[in-house]
Order: sequence, then C-alpha cells, then structure tokens
Amino acid sequence: MIASRIVKSKAVCSRLPFEVFQQRCLSSVILDSSSLKSRYDAIVIGAGHNGLISATYLAMKGLKVGVFERRHVVGGAAVTEEIVPGYKFSRASYVLSLLRPRIIKELNLEKHGLKVHLRQTVAFTPILEDGVNGKPPRSLCLYPDEKMNEEELKKFSMKDAKSLAAYDKYILDIASAVSPLLETPPPNLKEGFWKALKTSKPLLDTVRKLDDVSSFYDFITSPITKTLDRWFETDVLKATLATDGVIGAMVSPHTPGSSYVLLHHMIGEAEGIKGAWGFVEGGMGAVSNAIAASAKEHGVDIFVDHEVQKIDIIGGNCGGITLSNGNNVKSNIVLSNATPHVTFQKLLAEDFDVLPEKYRKQITSFDYTSPVTKLNIAVDRIPKFLALQSSKPTEVPNQLKGTIHLNCEDIGCINDAYLDAMQGRFSRRPMIELCIPSTVDTTLAPKGHHVLSVFTQYTPYYLNGTQEWTDSDRDDYRKIVFKSIEDYAPGFIDSVVGYEVLTPMDLENTFGLTGGNIFHGAIGLDQLFLSRPTSFMASQRTPLQGLYICGSGTHPGGGVMGACGRLGAMAVLSDLKSKKISKNSS
Repeated sequence: MIASRIVKSKAVCSRLPFEVFQQRCLSSVILDSSSLKSRYDAIVIGAGHNGLISATYLAMKGLKVGVFERRHVVGGAAVTEEIVPGYKFSRASYVLSLLRPRIIKELNLEKHGLKVHLRQTVAFTPILEDGVNGKPPRSLCLYPDEKMNEEELKKFSMKDAKSLAAYDKYILDIASAVSPLLETPPPNLKEGFWKALKTSKPLLDTVRKLDDVSSFYDFITSPITKTLDRWFETDVLKATLATDGVIGAMVSPHTPGSSYVLLHHMIGEAEGIKGAWGFVEGGMGAVSNAIAASAKEHGVDIFVDHEVQKIDIIGGNCGGITLSNGNNVKSNIVLSNATPHVTFQKLLAEDFDVLPEKYRKQITSFDYTSPVTKLNIAVDRIPKFLALQSSKPTEVPNQLKGTIHLNCEDIGCINDAYLDAMQGRFSRRPMIELCIPSTVDTTLAPKGHHVLSVFTQYTPYYLNGTQEWTDSDRDDYRKIVFKSIEDYAPGFIDSVVGYEVLTPMDLENTFGLTGGNIFHGAIGLDQLFLSRPTSFMASQRTPLQGLYICGSGTHPGGGVMGACGRLGAMAVLSDLKSKKISKNSS
C-alpha cells in the first residue's frame, strides 16, 4: 500500500526537475550497471548513512567496496525528496544531532557539503486554552540560553526556573560519561564476565566519570515521569521534556526505562554544542549525499536501483550476494545495513537454519514495535499560532525555528495517546513534534511557502490487532492531526498545499524499517549494549564467517549517528588483521 497524499493547488514545478537535479549532483557518485564488477573485497547492502559510512572506512583502508541500494536514491531514512512538487522534505529523519563528530571529521563531511543550522529554540509548547484579559493563550518556550529559560519559567514556577539549568547539567554530565561507549564495541562476554568488564577501558572510564553509579542506574531504569517529578512541578515543562523520553518508542512516560530514551536523544551535539540539534541545509538527504561523496572519493562503487535478493552462503561462509535481476556479485565479506529481521529472515531466509539455534531465537524475538506516523506537509504560509502575537505579520517568530510540541500540555495528554494505541487504535489526540525547517533553510520551498515535518504518535502497526491501514484510515488520522494543528494555529488547514502520510507500515515498505521502527528496533534497556541485536555474540559480527551487520539494529542503536556503520567497518578490519577472514582481490 502506498502512502496517501494529495496536492490541492497547481504545481509550483514538476517533480522531475528536482530528481534530475539530485541525480546530477550525485552523477559522479552513483554508477550504472555497466560499471558493476563481478567481485569486490567487501559488499555493503543498503546505502543508508550507516552503510555508506562502513563502506567509506573500509575503502580508506584499501578495500574495493561495492554498495547496493534498493531505492533510486542513497540515504535510507536520511533522504530529501520532493513529495509535493516544488517542496523538498526530509521525508523520514528530520533533525541532526547524533552524528558522531569524529565521523564528520574523519570523512571530511563539511568539505563535501554538510552544513547545519542550529535550532533557534529548543522547544515551543503552546497551551490549548483561552487567553485572559485580552492576552494570548500561554505557552512555554525553552531556549539554548540559561538566562532566557529562567525568565520564561518564572511565568510558571520560581522553583522550576531555578532547577532547569541544574537538570540540564545533570543530563549532559551523564551523556558525556556514556558517550565513549557509543564508539566502541561492547565487552566480549565470551572471555568471561569479569574479565570482559576489566578489559573494557571505555566502560571503566564511564563508571569513573559517573559521580554516583547507583543514581545513574536508578535514572536509566526509571520512567521519565519519576525523573522529572524529582526536578520540576510545572505540568507543561514536564510534558515538554518527557517527549524526548518517548519519541520513536512505543512506551508511556510512565514506562520504566523511558529515561534512557531521553538520554539517547541528548547524547549528541551540533556545531560543537553538547545536546544541541539542528536542521541540515538541503534536508537530511544532504547528510547522506556528503557521506556518499566521501565514499566515492575513496573509491567506493555505489549503485542505486540494485535490490539485493539474497545473501549467498557457500560452505557455511559468506560468498557474496544475488541481485533481484539474478546477477551474482562475489565477496568473502558482506555487511548488511538492513534491519536484523530483513538481513536474517529475508536475505538469509534460505540459510537461516545454518545459524545457531540461540542466535535464531534471539533474532526472531527482537522487538520492532513502533508508534510513529510521519506527515510531510507543504503550506503556502507560516502557521499563525494563537499563543504568538506578532506586530510584524510577515516575520517568522523564533519560537517556530525549533521544535514545536502540540498536545503536550501535561503528561496525561501523552499517556492517553499511548493508551489509545495499546487498544489497537490511533490516538484521538496524538502527541505531535512539528518542525518547520524552511524557516531557516529557504532552499526547501518556494518563497513565502514552507515545509512542515510532523512526527506523531501513537499509531499501531495494525489497527485492532490485525487490520492493515486503508487509505480511508490514513485520511481519518490525517484529519485528526490537521485538526490538532488547527486548534493551536487557526487557518492552518486552509494553507495546506499537499501532504504525505507515512504509517508504521508505510515506513517499513518505503524505507525497509521493520515494523516502522525508526531505530531499526526498540531501544529499550533489554535491546541495547550487550543485547543489540542479540547477547549471543558481539554486536556487528554474526555466527557466519564474513557476514556482518552495520545498521542501527546493532550497538549503539538508532538515529542518524553513524557509530553502527563505523563499528561494522572496524569489526571487519580487525578480523582481516587477525586473519579470521580474508578479502577477495578485485
């Protein structure tokens, strides 16, 4: 089933020119079938950001690498596409923070065009209420500036105004301590538990940096509500902060472990600022295009519209791939950027039984549950929020140049949305994270027009447990989301030029995200570190010689982080050095 979309007005331009422009930009990067070799030192399945990063690191060490992508464009879920003619969307992922600074530096991504605009505000949460004495409805806006936050919070609570800076420092200190673990493989427990811990310097360094290990343990295992209740008393502040504890996860703010989900979203940086997020100029596809350009510079062959049908196993070892057109490409080394489910239960389906039983059981029980439906919306004017009164109607308020939270006045709103999904229906008042990247990047839409990235939850993969979404269901949910935005910003519906709705099933069918999960698998504590995707063996390695996984379903998890791809390449290079595997000559 394709995603539902509609175009209400005359096209600003045809869709073809942007695709032509995009292909021209990558014409020196993407190869056609005539350039395909019959053998590579290493093959990467999927040109998502992690796959491209793996390929680049391997090529930097002299391997001849071929990357094979099913879609017509590189990037996986980090792509820019013109869904409504004339409007360019970050179609799936939409903001950047988690991409590791060392990867940006080592792959020279800024030279290849990566440019990030920091969010002007951290979060803007309007409150759905009537104004009083001629004043607009209240709202909460959080800024990158400590003093501005203190003044803003004085409207709600003097206590919270004094507490927020200390809370931010508390979270960022934990994130700083944990951060090194993202760039190193988990300890090898086959050496024995205590020996593995003692020989894991990054893990020991993390423990040393944490002032109070028991407090850290309490934090990462707690519901986000427990954490926030200890710090704050203002409902709208707690709800706004809680969104990072549930974003992309089928959990409630009351679910144990949701505090880790928040930490996962605070563990990155943008423009050197810890915990900051930004919009990529040209959309998220510009991240992938920069990585692809770096890959090409190091000699990687990248092919789009080349779907891999199966991973070839010869004599119990990896032997290459078979494409959907029947062509075989040989290699002793294959890295899959697909989800563990796609890798093992689809591409390796014919040889799945070759894997050890314990590994098979853990792979098949990996949780991909997702609450996410993404809407991409084109509008012919900026939304006018009731909570914002501007003396300059043509000026875009700074509050709209960051992340906008709707239906987030209190924790109860978010929990009610979650409970709807647990009953097998989409939320009647969904949690909405809305961004308008065209407020800072004017290349994305015609002058005066804008693109809206609307990340919503909670929506189940199946309705009522077994029912696939119909176009009618999509439209019913779309109307609920539109009505929610309209309630806060009257006139929004009339401004809509076109839109796209991507349910969990659509995200799976379009981008290969099993279950529609944006992280390639839930990031609960049971599916992280030593257990991602299994506890059977080290994360990026598999029981089959020469087969590796390098996507977000491995340690350290999802988001446009790149660490999974880099660790996949490091595992290959380590095994080549120790002669556990050998490369083919091209």
